[in-house]
Amino acid sequence: MKEFSTKVAVVTGAGSGIGRALAVRLATQGARLALSDVNAVAVASTAALCEKEGATVRHDVLDVADRAAMNAYAGEVAAEFGTVNLVVNNAGVALTANVAEMSWDDLDWIVGINFWGVVHGTKAFLPHLIASGDGHLVNVSSVFGLIAVPSQSAYNATKFAVRGFTEALRQEMRLDKHPVGVSCVHPGGIKTNIARNARAADGLDTDELSALFDRIARTSPEGAADRILRGVRRNQAKILVGPDAYVIDVMARVLGSAYQRLVTLGARLGPR
Repeated sequence: MKEFSTKVAVVTGAGSGIGRALAVRLATQGARLALSDVNAVAVASTAALCEKEGATVRHDVLDVADRAAMNAYAGEVAAEFGTVNLVVNNAGVALTANVAEMSWDDLDWIVGINFWGVVHGTKAFLPHLIASGDGHLVNVSSVFGLIAVPSQSAYNATKFAVRGFTEALRQEMRLDKHPVGVSCVHPGGIKTNIARNARAADGLDTDELSALFDRIARTSPEGAADRILRGVRRNQAKILVGPDAYVIDVMARVLGSAYQRLVTLGARLGPR
């Protein structure tokens, strides 16, 4: 997919952050948009921004963890626009908790959105992407899909799962000679609301965690969106976003499992 003009693009988690930035960037490039989020006010605000750019926009409230809702949504979008060319499974949440401390409810919550949400979006829209003759699927993982860190075990699990799922699917599309590119995105620290909306184990201060995230997040959502769309145009399998993502990718590949010693040391010396 070399250009986005007149293409139909689906973006989940479009109410803020990377999702909103992607929607606006695609609107400026002539795409027709189907935007969704669990926050009705936020996704409507994104839709209004895109409409100001002259884009045709549909916006919906959607829980990506709801398989039936996602299947119905995919059918409605395809029927309304006639085709679907680009799908970005972007919706995601965060959870800070050690394995021994996390609740089953929190674990079900993050897996339902971060992993099953990606699977639901992929399965529901894949037939439409294939039928389009010029499709591309983007699944958003994380740098925490490249390395694991303490207190992020559940988040790591979902993002590693997204990576494996997406990399296998890319190979399947090639083997079956389907006209669908597949990319896995690994953002580093992006200035979004994910930390503010995160859950944490009892006893952890979410405001302190958000403040820490704000200090280390260096890449803007707009910069992330530009990088992702550039990666789509190049049909890149792995799209790294932010300088920290490149450093972490190299660390994981060069050090192998030995990276864990550095991360553990950093956790010991880091803020408490």
